[in-house]
Parts: sequence; structure tokens; C-alpha cells
Amino acid sequence: MSEAIMSEAIGEIGRLRARLKEVRARGASIGFVPTMGALHAGHEALLEIARRENHFVVASIFVNPLQFDRKEDLDHYPRTLEDDLHVCDRCGVHLVFTPTQAELYPEPQMTFVDSPALTSTLCGQFRPGHFRGVATVVLKLLNIVQPDRAYFGEKDAQQLALIRRMVRDLNVPSEIVPVPTIREADGLALSSRNKHLTPAQRAIAPVLSRALRQAVELIGEGERSAAVIRERALALFAPWPEARIEYFELTDPQTLAPLDRIDFAGPVLVAAAMWLGSTRLIDNMSWPAQ
Repeated sequence: MSEAIMSEAIGEIGRLRARLKEVRARGASIGFVPTMGALHAGHEALLEIARRENHFVVASIFVNPLQFDRKEDLDHYPRTLEDDLHVCDRCGVHLVFTPTQAELYPEPQMTFVDSPALTSTLCGQFRPGHFRGVATVVLKLLNIVQPDRAYFGEKDAQQLALIRRMVRDLNVPSEIVPVPTIREADGLALSSRNKHLTPAQRAIAPVLSRALRQAVELIGEGERSAAVIRERALALFAPWPEARIEYFELTDPQTLAPLDRIDFAGPVLVAAAMWLGSTRLIDNMSWPAQ
């Protein structure tokens, strides 16, 4: 754990840029962790790594309306700013950018970042417009903060692939640093959405990570048919009809194109989404393990 400090909170773009100009004048490197708040141990891992690798750490907390395809999700997204600022203090974050919607979107947004090739599969096929909203706000934040490095969790694999490609294609001078997924003891990937699970749903939820692990193990044992791997992994859900599988795919981690056969040495991304009641969970694992 980094030494706790009192994080400085700034909500205005102009003030943020002026403050970071002072930081750069000292020759300090800047690490950046963009978040939507409701911070948990997964976010803390991002912040801790950013603190180790940079002189100065910026986090942002902004619930981005552009990436919500369902208004009820936006309305119900947890907003816990006071608690989040305490987490930032504890993790040694120097500055927290807390813009309002009017600050980031002072006028109706007419320009967007889109990558249909990377967003037509996996979550993208079920969440129209979501990744356009993600890419747009991330590019805005990268342009505002101009960090040396920005940190993103591997749990959101499609988001990570999209942002990595966006930064390359649009010549953004920030390094994108992936951070491994943080899990509960029973394998469930940490997510702000987990708090919406009932106790009964929470008991079922780890089956998602077990199915992904089963798929990765089958690849490691030599199985090369994606259909066979998927069928055997999905069999693990049979005892829990409450768990509704949205997708379970084996893909190329760079292009996110689905694979029918694994006729190369990897890597392979196994990604899935599952509904428990009104809560949607996503997770992924890679072969060979990263």
C-alpha cells in the first residue's frame, strides 16, 4: 500500500491543466487511472501500480452518460464520491479529476470515436453505442490529462483492446498499461456491479470464472475445437438455470474475432457475459496465462 496522502480534487478542466503544467515543469512522470467511481480493490490495484511507476498519479471519477445504452443503468450506477476520495487518499493519489457532465460535455457531443471492427462482437453486439461512448470519453480524458501512462484492467478485455488500438491509430502519446483482474477468493472478478447481487446470486456468480478456467484448461490439454470447448464449459452452468449466458466466446485478443479452431500457439482470449437477475457480469481469461 502506498503512503496515504490527501488527494487534491479538481473539477474544472482549466484548473487541472494548469496544475499538471506545474507537475510537468518539475520533470515528473504522470500516471492516470480513469474510473466511474464506486472504487473497489480492483481499482486500488490500478492506483497502486500507477503510484509505483510514476512520480504523480491522477485518477478521474466520472459516470459517463455516453456509454450507457440503458437509462436505468445510468440512473442506478452507484455514486460514492466521498468514499472514493478516501480510497484515493489511501492509495496515494495526488489529484482526482471530478468533472460534472456539463464540464466534459458543455455542448451536445457531435464528434465521436468509433471502431466497428473491434466492437461488433462480444459485449458490443448486445450494448449498441456503449464502446463509442467509452472510446470518446477516454480520448477526451487522455487529451485533458496527457499522462505518460494510463492504466486499465484486463477484466474489461474488449475495452482494453479498443483503447490500445485507438491510442495507436490516433497517435496518442500515452502508454496504455494493462493490469490483471483482481478476484475474490472464490474466483469472482471484482466489479462495482457485484454489490447488486442478492446473497443467492452471489453464491452462483463464481460459476462464470470456473467455466472460463475450464475452457482455458481444455485448450492447455490440447483441445482445438471452439465448439467442443464451449459446450463443455457451458455444461458447468446446468445446475443454475438462473444464470443466463449472453455469450461465451473464444477470440483473437487483438482483433476480438471469434475463433472456430485454435490452430496456432496463442494467445487466445476466452470471454463471457452472464446475467443473474438484473445484474450483468463479464469476465475473461487468456491462454496461455498472461
